[in-house]
Amino acid sequence: MPRQARLDAPGTLHHVIIRGIERKRIVDDRVDQDAFIERMGRIALEAGVTIYAWSLLPNHAHILLKSGQVGLSQYMRRFLTGYAITYNRRHNRYGHLFQNRFKSIVCEEDVYFKELVRYIHLNPLRAKLVENLRELDRYPLSGHPCLMGKKDCTWQDRRHVLSWFGKREQEARKTYRAYMKEGINHGNRPELVGGGLIRSMGGWSVVSSLRKDREKLLTDERVLGSGEFVEKVIREADETVIYQVSRTSLKLKVKGLVAEVCAREGVAVNELQSGSRRGKLPSLRSAIVIRLVKDFGIPLAEIGRQVGISTSAVSKILSRNEFS
Repeated sequence: MPRQARLDAPGTLHHVIIRGIERKRIVDDRVDQDAFIERMGRIALEAGVTIYAWSLLPNHAHILLKSGQVGLSQYMRRFLTGYAITYNRRHNRYGHLFQNRFKSIVCEEDVYFKELVRYIHLNPLRAKLVENLRELDRYPLSGHPCLMGKKDCTWQDRRHVLSWFGKREQEARKTYRAYMKEGINHGNRPELVGGGLIRSMGGWSVVSSLRKDREKLLTDERVLGSGEFVEKVIREADETVIYQVSRTSLKLKVKGLVAEVCAREGVAVNELQSGSRRGKLPSLRSAIVIRLVKDFGIPLAEIGRQVGISTSAVSKILSRNEFS
């Protein structure tokens, strides 16, 4: 069954979940943690992405964000591809680091924003990486300390989050922390980790009631929100058109860059894509590969097709060169 297109319109609120392949670690030590967090924040600023809440655990991560003009997928490709290359090079490993595609859930902001901030920031406590809320206040691998004024994350929109809890920062911070404390006993909250009717409507009890009344609502696994919100998102996104246009536009930009660089160096595009290693072709490929990853964040397999080499050869080029 083909995968569904993402609902990826600019300015959409997403709950993003990133998991290590086969549930393996995505960070091993402080150097990895710092690299993951730095890249997440820096590329968010470059891509116009707004981050509200986040938490990094050994084998997965959660981010609550609003996508920028380039859309969510391009931001995530730049962020995760670059980090995976850095991680693999540092740990002398090859292959995929992350499990399939990242999961992204479009969220109904008015209803779920506060709930999602709390859910994401309580993840380290639920995972027993900290023992209590006091330790969580200073836990460096989540956005909670930023909201508490214990850590400075220039790329996290602290003001907007706190504005949901009060007009003055000190008052808002106090209310936010009380809200966090109240949520500790709520458990894992599976209804917040995906779309569909059960999650959208707040659990089985509500769904059961709707079934008895034979009431039908539109649902979608990619959306966390009411039936009315799901309908609105799908209608406004016109998802198939947006998805295809964005992919086509990106491919045209990529082909344009390849053609531009080849013309400047006096090399034919078909010669570059032939796989030949004559003359300046290897160094030209390396330069193009770096540009395609940094500027567009496209998958390594697609980069290989554009420059006439295998995916593993692309990985080796990136491993040999400084990449940030």
